[in-house]
Amino acid sequence: MATSFNEQFDQLGTWRREFALRLKLLAEWMKDHDLLDAGVEERLRRLETQVRSDKVMVAFVAEFSRGKSEMINAVFFAGYGRRIMPASAGRTTMCPTEMGYDADVPPCLRLLPIETRLQPQALMEWRMAPEKWVRFDLDVNNPQHLAKSLEKVAETIKVTQDEARSLGFWHNQSPQDNPMVDAHGMVEVPRWRHALINIAHPLLKQGLVILDTPGLNAIGAEPELTVSLIPQAHAVVFILGADTGVTKSDLSIWREHLITESSEADTRLVVLNKIDTMWDALSTPQQIDSEIERQKASTAQILEIAQDHVIAVSAQKGLVAKVTKDDELLQQSCLLQLEDALGNGIMGRRQKILSQAMADGIKALRQETGRVINIRKRDLNEQTLELKGLQGKNATVIKNMRARIADEQSEFDVGGAKIHAVRSVHLKLLREVFLLLGSSVLKREMAELTIVLTQKGLKIGAKKAYGDTFEKLRANLKTVQSIVAEIQSMLNASFRQLNAEYGLSLQAPSEPQVSGVIAELDMIERNHLQYLGVGNAFKLAQVEFSDRLVRALSTRVRSVHESALAEVELWSKTAAAQLDAQMRERRRNFTRRIEAIDRIQQASGGLEDRIVEIDQQVHTLSQLDVKLTELTSYLIAAHDSARQLAPSA
Repeated sequence: MATSFNEQFDQLGTWRREFALRLKLLAEWMKDHDLLDAGVEERLRRLETQVRSDKVMVAFVAEFSRGKSEMINAVFFAGYGRRIMPASAGRTTMCPTEMGYDADVPPCLRLLPIETRLQPQALMEWRMAPEKWVRFDLDVNNPQHLAKSLEKVAETIKVTQDEARSLGFWHNQSPQDNPMVDAHGMVEVPRWRHALINIAHPLLKQGLVILDTPGLNAIGAEPELTVSLIPQAHAVVFILGADTGVTKSDLSIWREHLITESSEADTRLVVLNKIDTMWDALSTPQQIDSEIERQKASTAQILEIAQDHVIAVSAQKGLVAKVTKDDELLQQSCLLQLEDALGNGIMGRRQKILSQAMADGIKALRQETGRVINIRKRDLNEQTLELKGLQGKNATVIKNMRARIADEQSEFDVGGAKIHAVRSVHLKLLREVFLLLGSSVLKREMAELTIVLTQKGLKIGAKKAYGDTFEKLRANLKTVQSIVAEIQSMLNASFRQLNAEYGLSLQAPSEPQVSGVIAELDMIERNHLQYLGVGNAFKLAQVEFSDRLVRALSTRVRSVHESALAEVELWSKTAAAQLDAQMRERRRNFTRRIEAIDRIQQASGGLEDRIVEIDQQVHTLSQLDVKLTELTSYLIAAHDSARQLAPSA
């Protein structure tokens, strides 16, 4: 039984594959016609990588026993005809679990031992060390074997209270949140710190990543979840019990880990699960619906969100309905409303962003390539006028014409030395940008914060150190923006001069904007500030936790800097490639003009033949221009078809 979310994701996956194929064909066509300079090739490569590998992460967040794993089964894995993620009564998902697809890795479950929390490395660093994970191969064609294997994410071990404290599961200042102590004084904790599931599920193959997170204690003990993974999710589904509504621990998760900017409210869905517990035989359907609506209104009011962002469902009944193909029960479960919100709402917005980026990239690419074609046509037309001016002239005139072209060529070559000098200044300024965004400067700016957070005892100056660190990072980014603006000004001036002196048509690409990077830094800072309140003072006092926190922060900020660096590199490469392409075309033009004069001097009738030949070349270029418009228009039109596949909620 197809669902709205699955159908939509499948359609968008088809669109992405076709778009990537068309990009590849466009690149091959451009290469065949000598239109693929370094800047255009880099832009095409990035567009193809982006459309092929764009990931959409949906994070499911809830306290224990809210039916989170059952909801994942119902929405994504009902096609297996049984439960895949463990969803029995009690605690099931004991460690954060990511499900995705990597074609280079065989189907498997990888588990990171909980003991790695005693070591300072951040989760991202552990990802780079696959040999430290325990791996189990998965038989994706055997649902029973698959489900049995995935039960490992629920495994636990018994440890002493001191060990539990070191691992982050025991806090003397909040005894009500500590796990039960058995008769032998031992405490049950998760066996694994993090789980990665790699399977070729149709949705996962198309770029979906599912993040299943355990309860409040586990979330709070793993700072990388709250400062990196969850904030970067494109959708967060926060699950509550329909019968209990918003409990104290639910409210803690919401306020401490899920509240972000109001502009991101649309990416947060609140789900009241288990409405089937309210299906009371003693109540009429109208009374049941009225009670559910009251619970939705109360939830929206407590969490301070719009009521249409609260959806009431029964994941368990929805899963049963899909497996048994019971349409009536599926409607009663209201699961399709959740899928519609995920598919048409959040997925739709994500797809619009991706398709708009593709359309903008193709338009810029067409403009750059069209400029090269127009330069070639203009040079050929100038040649035609030049040659027609020689009709009926004697050998001396033709000889003088050749000498004049040779002088122009020499003058142009001298201009090339000027261009090299301007480039040297650009590269010097670019090196400053690369230095400011590099790892050594980041390490230096993080040094004070690292010292404050990793010292023993209460971190009195932590909040000030955080503020100072982020101010320095923002100041560096503002300096980057200033340098980039200076380079852009120099590019504009030098391009105008070259256009005037040599008849080029250079146009500096739009400079990269750092404001978006600064906004991302602001968000990272807000996500981290939650740990600096009085409530987390004792947790921060643990050196191991503080060390993990600062490493998670460094990893996150480094990725932001690397993204900014990539944008600056593309901008620089695009400008340089455009200049190289037009200089190369001009040199070719000088060579062709001299060759044409030589042919005319050596053979009678060569002049007319050359004029006809140039006319044919101009016609071929006009055909290339038409074909370029045709190929790129198809890709730009694909943006509109993607928007139709992804209507707003």
